Amino acid sequence: MSIKIDAQNIGIPIKGIKLADRALLAPMSGVTDPAFRKTARSLGADATISEMTASRAIIAGEKDECRKLDGLDDRTIVQIAGHDPEAMAQAAQFCEDRGAIMIDVNFGCPAKKIVNNYAGSALMRDEQLAEEILSRVSNAVSIPVSLKMRTGWDHYNRNAVTIARMAEDHGYAMITVHGRTRAQKFSGEADWRFIRNVKEAVTVPIIANGDIASVADAVQCLRLSGADGVMIGRAAVGRPWLISEINKYLSGASRDDAPTSLQTKLNTIRRHYIDIVSSYEDRRGVLTARKHLAAYIDELPQGRRELGEILQFENPDSVLHSIDRYTEKWEEAA
Repeated sequence: MSIKIDAQNIGIPIKGIKLADRALLAPMSGVTDPAFRKTARSLGADATISEMTASRAIIAGEKDECRKLDGLDDRTIVQIAGHDPEAMAQAAQFCEDRGAIMIDVNFGCPAKKIVNNYAGSALMRDEQLAEEILSRVSNAVSIPVSLKMRTGWDHYNRNAVTIARMAEDHGYAMITVHGRTRAQKFSGEADWRFIRNVKEAVTVPIIANGDIASVADAVQCLRLSGADGVMIGRAAVGRPWLISEINKYLSGASRDDAPTSLQTKLNTIRRHYIDIVSSYEDRRGVLTARKHLAAYIDELPQGRRELGEILQFENPDSVLHSIDRYTEKWEEAA
């Protein structure tokens, strides 16, 4: 496959910082934990975003929620969610104090549990409350703030342009738009063309999100949306190297759709597994790692047939032994 794109203006300039990449890893609950972020960074990602963190739980010091902030460094963006402006402001301050490079406000999560608590994409139905939260968070911290949202609540209420203008007025440095409404959740197709409306309405960098699963998708999304960058979510589960593949292409470092080598993939899987298991003090490490292993092995040659059994293993050493045997086999065949 041959794709051409103008690789000028590499990176995303943001007030106070610069993101070196035009393809970013999306915040995903239960996925972009410290181990996954470390994996993405090891593959070349410049900055990573935490999984969604509940504002009230953070400021209350709840252990499991605060665990999401482990491993923060000067290239980590923290996403916060909630509906209480004061709690959101305090959570933003807490994350800044912990070392976050930027705070991202969640107006996009479509999950029923979040929406029923008037957070996430539910805030797009209450523009007055949305603006109060945008204002309070921006005024609470000295680091840049960004916003992630959907195109609107449903097809008849696509108010992303209005919300984007509010965010710009309150000094937001970057806005990410998932090209679906809350009503769609993850069904149908992301409307990349609609994102262009947001891009043309504001001057801050716009990031397009939704249905980007390849280099070709990223290129097409940028063309249709006019966005400054793209954000990769579900497609990176089991393929964290996809972020690097897209960035290499967009930067001109790779002028074709060059796949990541099998050896790099296997080394990544092994390291990621160890990092997950070691980050927990109990069986949760093994269980958490399984969902990632299941996604990984589907991306490997004969992976499900030759490595499917590891999804039942309780002993991490047995998992690593099986991965090493698989690696040796494919090294000999190469």
